[in-house]
Order: sequence, then C-alpha cells, then structure tokens
Amino acid sequence: MAFYRPETGPRQAALHPPASALLFVDVQRYNCSKNGAIYQSLSEEERQSEGVRHFFQRVEECVPLWSRLQRACRAAGMEVMYTVIQSLTADGRDRGLDYKLSGFHVPPGSPDAQMLECIAPGPDEIVLPKTSSSVFLSTNLDYLLRSLGVRQLVLAGCVTDQCVEHAVRDACDLGYLVTLVSDACATYSQQRHKASLAAVAGYCRQRTTTELEAELAEVATGGGGDQGGRGQQHA
Repeated sequence: MAFYRPETGPRQAALHPPASALLFVDVQRYNCSKNGAIYQSLSEEERQSEGVRHFFQRVEECVPLWSRLQRACRAAGMEVMYTVIQSLTADGRDRGLDYKLSGFHVPPGSPDAQMLECIAPGPDEIVLPKTSSSVFLSTNLDYLLRSLGVRQLVLAGCVTDQCVEHAVRDACDLGYLVTLVSDACATYSQQRHKASLAAVAGYCRQRTTTELEAELAEVATGGGGDQGGRGQQHA
C-alpha cells in the first residue's frame, strides 16, 4: 500500500563530529576575488551590474562566516574539505561539456585555484579539483567521505543556486545527512539565494553559522539534540 510518512528526526539530528565533514564549495580566487580571472575578464559595464556587485558584497560578508565555520569544525575534530574549479590538464581538455561551454578553465598550479586566504587549507586537509558543477560527479568525493566514515555533510560556499545546490541534492541522494549553512553561501541576488534555500529545504536542514557554532559547542560539552522540522530554512 502506498504511503507518505516523512521522518523528520534523522534529517534534523545534531552533528556527530567523528562522522561529519565540512565542505567549502568553490571559495577560491578564480570566482571570489576581483583579482581572479572571472572578474578580470568582465567589461566595466558587467562589473557594475547589480548581480556582480551583489555577489562580491555577499562574498565580503561571508568571509568572516567562512573563517568561523572552519575554526569551529576544526575545533570539533571534523574533517574540513575543499573543492575548487580546476582542470586536471593544462589545456582543460578533461573538463565537462558544461564547463567547456561556460568557458571555465583553471589550469593546475594557477593562483586562481587557490582558496581565499580566510580559509586557507591546513597541511593535511583535502582539496578536490572539480571539472563540472557537481563535486560528486567529477571528483571521488563520495569514495573519500565513505572511506573517512562521514555520514553528515556540512556545505557552504558559492554559488548558492548552482554548485552548492547541486552538492546538496547529490549528497542527499547518495545517503548523506546534509546541513546547508544558509548565511555562508553567496549568489548573484537575494532573490536567487532565497529561492535556492526554498528549493532544497526538503533535502537538508538549514542552519546559520551562529546556530552551527552553538550546536558544536553543545555537543562538545556533552549536550546534543536539535530542533526544527523538515524544511526549516533561514535567509
């Protein structure tokens, strides 16, 4: 007999740090810095467009949040991981068709492949180069997470309604419990950001940076638990 019986508890479970990882998506010079190739390739008119100005304003606002997330997750003993737009070949022939059509290419060793300094990876933290919008499709992230014993994945980065949203959906379908850090993502308008949060509300729980810091602090002191039903979201 057909039924519809949503289980809200597991999706809203507090993080268990030994089985959790934080993944920063595309927080790199290429697209998040005005010294990066994307911004440098824009015309002055494009640079002054509402969308571009909004995106870089949001990146500036996210910088301290990204740093706080990295610090809190490291302190909790979680894996902290990174994915960057980067080809595996100098000419980019390994890129997915969409990246080729979109004109995205960062050769190995390019400064544009570097994470922003605010969340520079540690010497033993994993950085995955990806050549498509889906970090799960064009890297071995799923294999790595399973090898590390990770069941809960925290996501933050750029762009909210593109690569970040893609990661949320893929991770959910692959069996991970996903936490999207709603105020630590950036895109080209507040409308797009809110629409993306609403679209993936059924695939993940959504917490602000402050809420996640408090949760990890509570877990560290022997507390735990979490509140909120399926689809809870924050702007």
